[in-house]
Amino acid sequence: MSDAVSEASGPVAGIDPEPVTAWMAERVELSPPLQFEIIAGGHSNLTYRVSDAAGRRWVLRRPPLAHLLAGAHDMVREHRLLSSLEPTEVPTPPVVGLCTDAEVNGADFYVTDFVDGTVLRSLDDAEALTPEARGKLSRRMVGVLAAIHSTDLEATGLATLGRPEDYVARQLHVWRRQFNAMTSRDLPIIERVHDVLVASIPPQTEATLVHGDYRLDNCLSTADGDLAAVLDWEISTLGDPVAELGFLLGYWVGADDGFNPLGHDATAADGFWTRDQLTHAYAELTGRDVSNIEWHFAFASWRLACILEGVHARYVGGAIPEIPPEVHEFPQSIVSLAERAESVLANL
Repeated sequence: MSDAVSEASGPVAGIDPEPVTAWMAERVELSPPLQFEIIAGGHSNLTYRVSDAAGRRWVLRRPPLAHLLAGAHDMVREHRLLSSLEPTEVPTPPVVGLCTDAEVNGADFYVTDFVDGTVLRSLDDAEALTPEARGKLSRRMVGVLAAIHSTDLEATGLATLGRPEDYVARQLHVWRRQFNAMTSRDLPIIERVHDVLVASIPPQTEATLVHGDYRLDNCLSTADGDLAAVLDWEISTLGDPVAELGFLLGYWVGADDGFNPLGHDATAADGFWTRDQLTHAYAELTGRDVSNIEWHFAFASWRLACILEGVHARYVGGAIPEIPPEVHEFPQSIVSLAERAESVLANL
């Protein structure tokens, strides 16, 4: 899992090395001492690269240190998802184990094998791929999204993961509540867009597994344009697959976009597909009706604004130790996202 990491000199926030090492030694072959490095870039749960003296590597995930949101940061649930998806066509990191004993590290955590790959966020990151590989990766992103949405819920034991009906209505309720719980400023546009969305929700015709946060930088990519693993399953549930396509489009930054909400512009590089190409490919691959995709794009933009407000509040409150530079731009990005949603809705 290639990414930026902090220097591992001295204690690492969120890790009690001795009991965690003992716990891992009961499950995998390792050569102490273990080195723990917090992986920069994630905006919710804390993710660490773990390595031993022999060069073996793993990944450990645990909740933030403070400012936990109700219903979020559930390591047991995330571990369940990854374990259930191992035999499917959805690429995920192989699971080592789950710890729910707070005596070990103060909070639940789980460990997976380390998967080689790169998290693509910036135009500079995208330069590691040829334009042809970027096009291949775009197609692969659509293919894996379709695979997630075709997961056999009964065979994987995920049929009880969440309520299948009224996904968008529930999302609107949840993210409005989360926004109001975390914000410290007055943004009337959030309520205004929320009310328009609530009054115009397209009908949901089916329920599938949805990742909930599917985007390029939640995946590990290879230099030849393959997708090695999908990461960060913490808000996965059952829901409307077309809404999730909208989420992907909401995160996807085009070359002509006026802003990029997360500060990540890798998909603006030559060779990556446009939003229209992603949408058409998904429709062809799945046969699903995507005629309401503009509405879902507006909904995704509003939802991302609410998510970023909470992320910004957690960083400012000290729940996540290292603050990436783009987080300082989140307050303006939140406004821009809400304005984009309002503009799209006005033109439907």
